[in-house]
Amino acid sequence: MKRSLLPSILDTILLVLATPAFFLMLNFVLQLNKENMKTVFITGASTGLGKAAAQLFQHNGWKVIATMRNPEAGADLSALENVTVLPLDVTRPEQIKSTVKKALESGDIDVVFNNAGYGLLGPLEALTDEQIVRQLNTNLLGVIRVTQEFIPYFREKGRGTFISTTSIGGLITFPLNSIYHATKWALEGWSESMAFELNKLGIDIKTVSPGGIKTDFVSRSLDSASSPAYEEMLSTLFSRMEGMMDAASTPEQIAEVVYEAATDGKQKLRYVAGEDAKALYAQRLELGDEAFREQLGKQFI
Repeated sequence: MKRSLLPSILDTILLVLATPAFFLMLNFVLQLNKENMKTVFITGASTGLGKAAAQLFQHNGWKVIATMRNPEAGADLSALENVTVLPLDVTRPEQIKSTVKKALESGDIDVVFNNAGYGLLGPLEALTDEQIVRQLNTNLLGVIRVTQEFIPYFREKGRGTFISTTSIGGLITFPLNSIYHATKWALEGWSESMAFELNKLGIDIKTVSPGGIKTDFVSRSLDSASSPAYEEMLSTLFSRMEGMMDAASTPEQIAEVVYEAATDGKQKLRYVAGEDAKALYAQRLELGDEAFREQLGKQFI
């Protein structure tokens, strides 16, 4: 009897699945699921860590708003489901306001990942005022302005997370990187202070401090200046840095740490990312500031 009933039961199920009502219900469920998806807003998402983070969040079921100075560079990202590419140059305050406004109009945002930045290498006396101002505007003020624009929104809804890419260069220093280090140390201190302001409002603020990342950062995102008086020091620095890149992480490995910071539910401030960064930072803590600086100086100068 049970065996003879099986075809009729299957026929009934197939008839139900074929009805317009079923497809309407399925569409409703899918739409509801999409509305419940979390969203991350990323700056500097065209390449490297920003792009890897965008791809990881999207792969894990998030909606992604990937911003970059040149949206055409994000064509492959915009082809992904639930990824929106928007223009954003973080050195332009008015564009920050308009892009954030457009992003918020598109729906809820849960995490802001401040990743836009670049390196500036060279002795201070050789740097132009334009180079210094651009570095500060991008690496420091850009992060502050984007964060400032989102705070009222996160405060009103009582939750949200800010994550900023700092660097191991915000915890230790190398020669001939003084302005770059100034921005990264400033971000670490600023984030620590902001945690007091934001945590009581239900808002988390975190830093991800990677060491070397195997990207085209040096050729694409590095500005520099030189002077004959520092040529030997520069040569030694470049030689040591090339060796250090052998221990560097991939963008995908650091993106995993960013995702952890976004999803672990902890009010944890600092995430040192990459085995090279962890080793250097642990060494500084173990030796103390002065002994560590002396040892590092022997390697690079």
